Amino acid sequence: MVINVRRQCIRIVTFHLIIAPNLINFNLMDDLKISKKKPSYPVSKPLHEYLTTYRRNMRIPVFYEDLLRFQGSVSVYDDNNEDTLWIRVYYNDFEREEIDLSLKKIYTLLHSDGNVTSIPFLTIDAVDYCTFGNSKPFRIKIRNVLNDNYTYFYVKKADASRIYGLELEHMLSPYNLHFLVYKDTLIEEHIAGIPGDIFIKDMLPNCNKNERSMIAKEFVKFNERCMIRLLGDMRSYNYVIVPTHDFDHVVYKIRAIDFDQQSYEGKFNIYRPQFFKENFEMVKMVSDRFQSASVDQYKLEERSIMAQRLLSYEGRIDTLVGCMVNDTISKKGHIDQLKAEIFEYTLDINFKRSANMGEILKSALEFVKRNYKSVHTDFL
Repeated sequence: MVINVRRQCIRIVTFHLIIAPNLINFNLMDDLKISKKKPSYPVSKPLHEYLTTYRRNMRIPVFYEDLLRFQGSVSVYDDNNEDTLWIRVYYNDFEREEIDLSLKKIYTLLHSDGNVTSIPFLTIDAVDYCTFGNSKPFRIKIRNVLNDNYTYFYVKKADASRIYGLELEHMLSPYNLHFLVYKDTLIEEHIAGIPGDIFIKDMLPNCNKNERSMIAKEFVKFNERCMIRLLGDMRSYNYVIVPTHDFDHVVYKIRAIDFDQQSYEGKFNIYRPQFFKENFEMVKMVSDRFQSASVDQYKLEERSIMAQRLLSYEGRIDTLVGCMVNDTISKKGHIDQLKAEIFEYTLDINFKRSANMGEILKSALEFVKRNYKSVHTDFL
């Protein structure tokens, strides 16, 4: 019991040292650069079986490779006439008709029961291709011609790291996610929100004190959640701010939108958004608005709710982590570095004994559950 208290104190002190106003270190933040492109890992047989069990694995009529057969493209610019790094692609007439129909069918599978009766009322407004990042996704804009409501979904090359990240987000965060996998193709729903970098630049300066306190609270929780589940590279353009209008104020939440860096990198700080220079304004806002006791409170709240989610999804998460334990989703050098750094951070010998990323994540989740259960001893 004494050891548990010591571990918790170490974690809390480490966070506070970083957010103290006079100790925010730009040089430390500059060090967090991902130097090489992350490889894509294939879907293993156990993961395939897991996806089938939980109805994520579903036959779809078009593959990622099919969408690469475009004949031409034009750059997509935003409202400020800046290049978005997306290009709008075009297909020849014969392929366009087939691709459009297939994309409409995918939409019905992702958001409904696959019923084709709505297809005559759907149209594909745009197919955009991203030239930036690891996954190089296609973004599909689909519209209902009866009322002009539209939404997006994404077609990507299936990557085991991303799939693990999506499933963990679905179970361990406050948000559910819909996605489908078939062979080497991944279909993801669109996560609506204001990109973090745009929000920080254009909207955060106009927020009042109460709104800034709310956003700071959410960043503390988001930081804790990413660290525990080992979701890396949460720079400001890899998450969104979601404003929701309550009856007397606006509620702000933070959602991850990129799950490519799930349990891959070796540096522990890459799994902690507070260390990225792109998030400096968020970190500074936490230090300006909160005392240490408030940060402790919000960290404890997030750990507790994650522990409750772990217990609720226990069987499913155990199966998923079991797939991870028997999978290859990182390099040996990254594994050795990460388990050594987390051991130094927690003094939990289970991290030091971990042989792969799956075992490191398993140790992290068990660490959270164990500390939660040791404190909450009054359950019936």
